[in-house]
Amino acid sequence: MSKAQTDSLIFKNKDIVVGEIKSMDRGVITIETDYSDSDFKAKWEELISIKSKTNYLITLANGRRYNGKIRSVSDSTIIINYYDPDALIRLRKKEISQETEGTENLIVNLNDVVYLNALDEGFWSRLSASIDLGWSLTKANNLRTFNLRSSLGYLADRWKMNTSFNSLRSNQDEVDPTKRTDANFSFTYFLPRDFFLIYDLTFLSNTEQLIRSRVGNKAGIGKYVVHTNKSYFGFQVGANLNNEQYFDDTPNRRSGEAFIGTELSLYDIGDLTLLTNVTAYPSLTESGRFRTDFKLDIKYEFLSDFYVNLGTTLNYDNQPVSGATTLDYIFQTTVGWSL
Repeated sequence: MSKAQTDSLIFKNKDIVVGEIKSMDRGVITIETDYSDSDFKAKWEELISIKSKTNYLITLANGRRYNGKIRSVSDSTIIINYYDPDALIRLRKKEISQETEGTENLIVNLNDVVYLNALDEGFWSRLSASIDLGWSLTKANNLRTFNLRSSLGYLADRWKMNTSFNSLRSNQDEVDPTKRTDANFSFTYFLPRDFFLIYDLTFLSNTEQLIRSRVGNKAGIGKYVVHTNKSYFGFQVGANLNNEQYFDDTPNRRSGEAFIGTELSLYDIGDLTLLTNVTAYPSLTESGRFRTDFKLDIKYEFLSDFYVNLGTTLNYDNQPVSGATTLDYIFQTTVGWSL
Protein backbone atom coordinates (compact mmCIF):
# COMPACT_ATOMS: atom_id res chain seq x y z
CA MET A 1 0.00 0.00 0.00
CA SER A 2 1.32 3.43 -0.91
CA LYS A 3 2.26 5.94 1.73
CA ALA A 4 -0.68 8.17 0.78
CA GLN A 5 -3.26 5.40 1.38
CA THR A 6 -3.86 6.33 5.04
CA ASP A 7 -7.43 7.68 5.00
CA SER A 8 -10.36 5.55 6.13
CA LEU A 9 -14.14 5.64 5.81
CA ILE A 10 -16.76 3.65 7.72
CA PHE A 11 -20.32 3.43 6.41
CA LYS A 12 -23.66 2.68 8.04
CA ASN A 13 -23.55 -0.91 6.78
CA LYS A 14 -20.16 -1.27 8.61
CA ASP A 15 -18.14 -1.43 5.38
CA ILE A 16 -14.65 0.01 5.79
CA VAL A 17 -12.76 1.60 2.89
CA VAL A 18 -9.08 2.53 3.20
CA GLY A 19 -7.33 4.70 0.63
CA GLU A 20 -6.75 8.32 -0.28
CA ILE A 21 -9.76 10.64 -0.06
CA LYS A 22 -9.76 12.89 -3.11
CA SER A 23 -12.94 14.93 -2.81
CA MET A 24 -16.58 15.20 -1.81
CA ASP A 25 -18.99 17.20 -3.91
CA ARG A 26 -22.76 17.15 -4.38
CA GLY A 27 -23.18 14.46 -1.74
CA VAL A 28 -20.70 11.98 -3.26
CA ILE A 29 -17.32 11.19 -1.70
CA THR A 30 -14.48 9.88 -3.88
CA ILE A 31 -11.60 7.80 -2.52
CA GLU A 32 -8.70 6.21 -4.41
CA THR A 33 -7.76 2.67 -3.34
CA ASP A 34 -4.84 0.37 -4.13
CA TYR A 35 -7.11 -2.56 -4.94
CA SER A 36 -9.14 -0.94 -7.74
CA ASP A 37 -8.27 0.78 -11.02
CA SER A 38 -11.31 3.03 -10.59
CA ASP A 39 -11.93 5.47 -7.76
CA PHE A 40 -14.50 4.34 -5.19
CA LYS A 41 -17.55 6.60 -4.91
CA ALA A 42 -20.27 6.54 -2.25
CA LYS A 43 -23.00 8.76 -0.84
CA TRP A 44 -21.82 11.08 1.92
CA GLU A 45 -25.07 10.54 3.85
CA GLU A 46 -24.18 6.83 4.27
CA LEU A 47 -20.96 7.76 6.09
CA ILE A 48 -20.60 7.48 9.88
CA SER A 49 -16.83 7.88 10.29
CA ILE A 50 -14.02 9.61 8.42
CA LYS A 51 -10.33 9.78 9.31
CA SER A 52 -7.65 11.60 7.34
CA LYS A 53 -4.38 13.46 7.84
CA THR A 54 -4.72 15.30 4.53
CA ASN A 55 -5.34 19.05 4.32
CA TYR A 56 -8.62 19.92 2.58
CA LEU A 57 -10.53 22.89 1.32
CA ILE A 58 -13.75 22.45 3.33
CA THR A 59 -17.07 24.18 2.71
CA LEU A 60 -19.97 24.08 5.18
CA ALA A 61 -23.69 24.52 4.57
CA ASN A 62 -23.58 27.99 6.17
CA GLY A 63 -21.10 29.12 3.50
CA ARG A 64 -18.00 29.18 5.69
CA ARG A 65 -14.78 27.83 4.13
CA TYR A 66 -11.79 26.35 5.90
CA ASN A 67 -8.35 24.96 5.08
CA GLY A 68 -7.50 22.09 7.40
CA LYS A 69 -7.89 18.47 8.47
CA ILE A 70 -11.04 16.53 9.26
CA ARG A 71 -11.89 13.50 11.44
CA SER A 72 -14.94 12.05 13.14
CA VAL A 73 -15.63 12.34 16.85
CA SER A 74 -18.93 10.41 16.71
CA ASP A 75 -21.30 8.86 14.17
CA SER A 76 -22.82 12.27 13.43
CA THR A 77 -20.16 14.86 14.26
CA ILE A 78 -16.69 15.71 13.02
CA ILE A 79 -13.89 17.98 14.15
CA ILE A 80 -12.23 20.37 11.72
CA ASN A 81 -8.68 21.38 12.62
CA TYR A 82 -8.25 24.46 10.45
CA TYR A 83 -5.59 27.08 9.88
CA ASP A 84 -6.43 30.38 11.57
CA PRO A 85 -4.53 33.43 10.23
CA ASP A 86 -4.99 35.25 13.55
CA ALA A 87 -3.53 32.28 15.42
CA LEU A 88 -0.53 32.24 13.08
CA ILE A 89 0.09 35.91 13.87
CA ARG A 90 -0.11 35.22 17.60
CA LEU A 91 2.25 32.26 17.13
CA ARG A 92 4.86 34.49 15.47
CA LYS A 93 4.50 36.94 18.36
CA LYS A 94 4.89 33.98 20.79
CA GLU A 95 1.54 34.79 22.37
CA ILE A 96 0.50 31.12 22.01
CA SER A 97 2.48 27.89 22.27
CA GLN A 98 4.16 26.11 19.35
CA GLU A 99 1.91 23.09 19.99
CA THR A 100 -1.12 24.84 18.55
CA GLU A 101 0.67 25.27 15.19
CA GLY A 102 -1.56 28.24 14.48
CA THR A 103 -4.74 26.18 14.18
CA GLU A 104 -8.21 26.14 15.72
CA ASN A 105 -10.77 23.35 16.17
CA LEU A 106 -14.41 23.38 15.14
CA ILE A 107 -16.96 20.61 15.81
CA VAL A 108 -19.82 20.40 13.31
CA ASN A 109 -22.48 17.95 12.19
CA LEU A 110 -21.32 15.54 9.49
CA ASN A 111 -24.13 16.61 7.16
CA ASP A 112 -23.07 20.26 7.45
CA VAL A 113 -20.07 19.51 5.25
CA VAL A 114 -21.04 20.13 1.61
CA TYR A 115 -17.64 20.14 -0.11
CA LEU A 116 -14.16 18.66 0.36
CA ASN A 117 -11.12 18.87 -1.87
CA ALA A 118 -7.62 17.65 -1.07
CA LEU A 119 -5.34 20.68 -1.19
CA ASP A 120 -2.18 18.70 -1.92
CA GLU A 121 -3.52 17.28 -5.19
CA GLY A 122 -2.56 20.43 -7.06
CA PHE A 123 -3.99 22.10 -10.13
CA TRP A 124 -5.73 19.13 -11.75
CA SER A 125 -7.82 18.24 -8.68
CA ARG A 126 -9.41 21.71 -8.81
CA LEU A 127 -10.20 21.55 -12.52
CA SER A 128 -13.54 20.43 -13.97
CA ALA A 129 -14.44 19.93 -17.63
CA SER A 130 -17.15 18.41 -19.79
CA ILE A 131 -17.97 17.96 -23.46
CA ASP A 132 -21.29 16.87 -25.03
CA LEU A 133 -21.97 15.90 -28.64
CA GLY A 134 -25.24 15.27 -30.45
CA TRP A 135 -26.08 14.58 -34.11
CA SER A 136 -29.29 13.69 -35.93
CA LEU A 137 -30.41 13.05 -39.53
CA THR A 138 -33.97 12.95 -40.86
CA LYS A 139 -34.05 11.42 -44.35
CA ALA A 140 -37.53 12.64 -45.33
CA ASN A 141 -36.49 16.30 -45.52
CA ASN A 142 -32.72 15.81 -45.28
CA LEU A 143 -32.62 17.61 -41.91
CA ARG A 144 -29.18 17.46 -40.33
CA THR A 145 -28.51 18.80 -36.84
CA PHE A 146 -25.26 18.96 -34.89
CA ASN A 147 -24.93 19.99 -31.22
CA LEU A 148 -21.79 20.79 -29.22
CA ARG A 149 -21.78 21.71 -25.52
CA SER A 150 -18.64 22.18 -23.45
CA SER A 151 -17.47 23.65 -20.16
CA LEU A 152 -14.28 24.25 -18.20
CA GLY A 153 -13.98 25.36 -14.57
CA TYR A 154 -11.47 25.91 -11.81
CA LEU A 155 -12.11 26.18 -8.05
CA ALA A 156 -9.67 27.98 -5.73
CA ASP A 157 -9.90 28.62 -2.00
CA ARG A 158 -11.94 31.82 -2.26
CA TRP A 159 -12.99 32.03 -5.92
CA LYS A 160 -14.02 29.97 -8.90
CA MET A 161 -13.90 30.45 -12.66
CA ASN A 162 -16.15 28.85 -15.27
CA THR A 163 -16.32 29.00 -19.05
CA SER A 164 -18.76 27.39 -21.48
CA PHE A 165 -19.25 27.13 -25.23
CA ASN A 166 -22.41 25.78 -26.88
CA SER A 167 -23.19 25.52 -30.58
CA LEU A 168 -26.10 24.29 -32.71
CA ARG A 169 -26.06 23.92 -36.49
CA SER A 170 -29.14 22.81 -38.45
CA ASN A 171 -29.36 22.38 -42.24
CA GLN A 172 -32.40 21.39 -44.28
CA ASP A 173 -33.18 21.34 -48.00
CA GLU A 174 -34.74 24.59 -49.29
CA VAL A 175 -34.54 26.19 -45.83
CA ASP A 176 -32.00 28.72 -44.57
CA PRO A 177 -29.51 27.16 -42.14
CA THR A 178 -30.13 27.70 -38.44
CA LYS A 179 -27.12 28.68 -36.39
CA ARG A 180 -26.91 29.39 -32.69
CA THR A 181 -23.82 29.92 -30.55
CA ASP A 182 -23.56 31.00 -26.94
CA ALA A 183 -20.54 31.27 -24.68
CA ASN A 184 -19.66 32.77 -21.34
CA PHE A 185 -16.88 33.44 -18.88
CA SER A 186 -17.81 33.85 -15.22
CA PHE A 187 -15.80 34.70 -12.12
CA THR A 188 -17.18 34.24 -8.61
CA TYR A 189 -15.58 35.47 -5.39
CA PHE A 190 -16.92 33.89 -2.20
CA LEU A 191 -17.88 36.05 0.76
CA PRO A 192 -18.88 35.01 4.30
CA ARG A 193 -22.35 33.54 4.98
CA ASP A 194 -22.71 32.15 1.45
CA PHE A 195 -22.74 35.56 -0.26
CA PHE A 196 -20.64 35.96 -3.40
CA LEU A 197 -19.56 38.58 -5.94
CA ILE A 198 -19.92 37.77 -9.64
CA TYR A 199 -18.67 38.97 -13.00
CA ASP A 200 -20.09 37.34 -16.13
CA LEU A 201 -19.09 37.97 -19.75
CA THR A 202 -21.68 36.47 -22.14
CA PHE A 203 -21.93 36.02 -25.91
CA LEU A 204 -24.90 34.99 -28.10
CA SER A 205 -25.28 34.66 -31.87
CA ASN A 206 -28.73 33.55 -33.03
CA THR A 207 -30.11 33.52 -36.59
CA GLU A 208 -33.72 33.10 -35.39
CA GLN A 209 -33.56 36.45 -33.61
CA LEU A 210 -31.28 38.01 -36.25
CA ILE A 211 -28.58 38.57 -33.62
CA ARG A 212 -25.10 38.53 -35.10
CA SER A 213 -23.64 39.10 -31.65
CA ARG A 214 -25.00 39.99 -28.24
CA VAL A 215 -22.26 40.70 -25.69
CA GLY A 216 -23.16 41.22 -22.06
CA ASN A 217 -21.03 42.40 -19.15
CA LYS A 218 -22.71 41.48 -15.86
CA ALA A 219 -21.55 42.41 -12.37
CA GLY A 220 -23.43 41.86 -9.16
CA ILE A 221 -23.84 40.06 -5.85
CA GLY A 222 -25.56 36.81 -4.97
CA LYS A 223 -26.34 34.45 -2.12
CA TYR A 224 -26.98 30.74 -1.67
CA VAL A 225 -30.23 30.39 0.26
CA VAL A 226 -30.01 26.57 0.35
CA HIS A 227 -26.63 24.79 0.24
CA THR A 228 -26.65 21.11 1.26
CA ASN A 229 -25.39 17.72 0.09
CA LYS A 230 -28.65 17.23 -1.84
CA SER A 231 -29.27 20.58 -3.50
CA TYR A 232 -28.46 24.23 -3.69
CA PHE A 233 -30.57 27.25 -4.51
CA GLY A 234 -29.34 30.81 -4.89
CA PHE A 235 -30.09 34.16 -6.43
CA GLN A 236 -28.11 37.09 -7.81
CA VAL A 237 -28.79 40.73 -8.68
CA GLY A 238 -26.80 43.42 -10.42
CA ALA A 239 -26.32 45.40 -13.62
CA ASN A 240 -25.57 44.43 -17.22
CA LEU A 241 -24.14 46.39 -20.16
CA ASN A 242 -25.69 44.92 -23.33
CA ASN A 243 -24.16 45.35 -26.81
CA GLU A 244 -26.00 43.99 -29.89
CA GLN A 245 -25.19 43.69 -33.61
CA TYR A 246 -27.59 42.24 -36.20
CA PHE A 247 -27.54 40.29 -39.46
CA ASP A 248 -29.63 42.94 -41.25
CA ASP A 249 -29.15 46.70 -41.55
CA THR A 250 -30.58 47.48 -38.10
CA PRO A 251 -28.27 49.87 -36.23
CA ASN A 252 -26.30 48.46 -33.32
CA ARG A 253 -27.96 48.71 -29.91
CA ARG A 254 -26.24 49.45 -26.64
CA SER A 255 -28.28 49.43 -23.47
CA GLY A 256 -27.99 49.27 -19.71
CA GLU A 257 -30.01 46.67 -17.84
CA ALA A 258 -30.63 45.47 -14.34
CA PHE A 259 -30.73 41.72 -13.81
CA ILE A 260 -32.10 39.29 -11.24
CA GLY A 261 -31.51 35.57 -11.52
CA THR A 262 -32.02 32.32 -9.65
CA GLU A 263 -30.36 28.93 -9.95
CA LEU A 264 -31.43 25.52 -8.61
CA SER A 265 -29.42 22.30 -8.63
CA LEU A 266 -30.67 18.90 -7.44
CA TYR A 267 -28.17 16.04 -7.26
CA ASP A 268 -29.64 13.47 -4.84
CA ILE A 269 -32.05 11.75 -7.24
CA GLY A 270 -30.19 8.56 -8.07
CA ASP A 271 -28.08 8.81 -11.21
CA LEU A 272 -29.95 11.95 -12.27
CA THR A 273 -28.91 15.55 -11.69
CA LEU A 274 -30.93 18.65 -12.50
CA LEU A 275 -29.67 22.18 -13.03
CA THR A 276 -31.89 25.10 -13.98
CA ASN A 277 -31.49 28.85 -13.96
CA VAL A 278 -33.53 31.82 -15.10
CA THR A 279 -32.42 35.45 -15.43
CA ALA A 280 -34.60 38.48 -16.10
CA TYR A 281 -33.23 41.69 -17.65
CA PRO A 282 -35.45 44.79 -17.28
CA SER A 283 -33.90 47.57 -19.34
CA LEU A 284 -32.78 50.76 -17.65
CA THR A 285 -32.21 52.76 -20.86
CA GLU A 286 -34.85 51.42 -23.32
CA SER A 287 -38.41 52.11 -22.26
CA GLY A 288 -40.47 48.97 -21.71
CA ARG A 289 -37.89 46.46 -22.94
CA PHE A 290 -37.65 43.18 -21.04
CA ARG A 291 -35.54 40.10 -21.73
CA THR A 292 -35.40 36.63 -20.14
CA ASP A 293 -32.92 33.75 -20.42
CA PHE A 294 -33.86 30.26 -19.19
CA LYS A 295 -31.84 27.04 -19.10
CA LEU A 296 -32.62 23.52 -17.92
CA ASP A 297 -30.32 20.49 -17.97
CA ILE A 298 -31.23 16.97 -16.84
CA LYS A 299 -28.27 14.61 -16.78
CA TYR A 300 -28.26 10.82 -16.42
CA GLU A 301 -24.92 9.14 -15.66
CA PHE A 302 -24.85 5.66 -17.18
CA LEU A 303 -21.10 4.95 -16.83
CA SER A 304 -18.33 6.47 -14.75
CA ASP A 305 -17.86 10.03 -16.09
CA PHE A 306 -20.19 9.39 -19.08
CA TYR A 307 -23.75 10.65 -19.25
CA VAL A 308 -26.78 11.48 -21.39
CA ASN A 309 -28.00 15.06 -21.15
CA LEU A 310 -31.39 16.52 -22.04
CA GLY A 311 -31.20 20.30 -22.19
CA THR A 312 -33.32 23.23 -23.21
CA THR A 313 -32.48 26.91 -23.62
CA LEU A 314 -35.00 29.73 -24.05
CA ASN A 315 -34.40 33.37 -24.95
CA TYR A 316 -37.22 35.94 -24.83
CA ASP A 317 -37.11 39.59 -25.91
CA ASN A 318 -40.33 41.66 -25.97
CA GLN A 319 -38.70 44.23 -28.30
CA PRO A 320 -36.74 42.31 -30.95
CA VAL A 321 -35.61 43.91 -34.20
CA SER A 322 -38.05 43.96 -37.13
CA GLY A 323 -38.46 40.51 -38.69
CA ALA A 324 -37.11 38.60 -35.68
CA THR A 325 -39.07 36.37 -33.29
CA THR A 326 -39.69 37.40 -29.69
CA LEU A 327 -39.05 33.85 -28.47
CA ASP A 328 -36.38 31.34 -29.46
CA TYR A 329 -35.82 27.96 -27.84
CA ILE A 330 -33.93 24.75 -28.50
CA PHE A 331 -34.02 21.20 -27.13
CA GLN A 332 -30.81 19.19 -27.16
CA THR A 333 -30.13 15.52 -26.43
CA THR A 334 -26.42 14.80 -26.18
CA VAL A 335 -23.95 12.22 -24.90
CA GLY A 336 -21.17 13.65 -22.77
CA TRP A 337 -18.06 13.08 -20.70
CA SER A 338 -16.95 14.99 -17.62
CA LEU A 339 -13.66 15.33 -15.78
